[in-house]
Amino acid sequence: MPVKSPCVPVYRVALSSSGRFSPLLRWIGITLVVLLLLQMLAVLGLWDWGSEAFRQLVVERLIQQAPMALVGLLLMYLSSRLDDDREERTPVLWAVCLLSGLLAVLLTASLPIAFGGDKLLQDQADQQLAAKRGQLEMARQQSKEPAVLQQLIKQAESAGQVPANATDAQKTQAARSFIDRQLQQMEDQFKQADQTSKVTLSQRRLAGSGGAVALIVAFTLLCLGSVL
Repeated sequence: MPVKSPCVPVYRVALSSSGRFSPLLRWIGITLVVLLLLQMLAVLGLWDWGSEAFRQLVVERLIQQAPMALVGLLLMYLSSRLDDDREERTPVLWAVCLLSGLLAVLLTASLPIAFGGDKLLQDQADQQLAAKRGQLEMARQQSKEPAVLQQLIKQAESAGQVPANATDAQKTQAARSFIDRQLQQMEDQFKQADQTSKVTLSQRRLAGSGGAVALIVAFTLLCLGSVL
């Protein structure tokens, strides 16, 4: 009589196969978290918390590198679940919980600094645009003065840029065209600076402050999911 081979549930075979990858996932996750630590230590080594530029640098580096740590902690979480599918709190899960909670707290504490950096950048951009706008308005006012027009005509004559047989009307028209081109160029530069400033501020708000809020939610969920 043939002996029947024991029947092994399919899900246990899948877990056994997946469990082979859990150490690899765990070490990749740990490596990513360590990389975040090294990145932050490189910045904190320049300690000068009284400087606004230093605080902005620390917060910016934390927000930029935090997604890498989030992936690393998620890999550690998955590796622990693959090792043991029972509802038990392993040391790896506790480590994921503590690190996720710590990063969520640090990112929350960094929000006022990030928002302050947004406002500071906005103020600087407004000052630069106001200066450029003032220069443009001053140039427009000066272009209406006859003395400026006559001075340009004399400079063009001295440089030999005006034909000898040109009439006064032609000289005036040439000077006026030159002034109009200069004003148009200044206006184009002002519009370009304004557009660049808006794009830069929008990117900082979305990728910086907005990204920090999204990361806080993700780390909080991972922290709770590791122990609940």
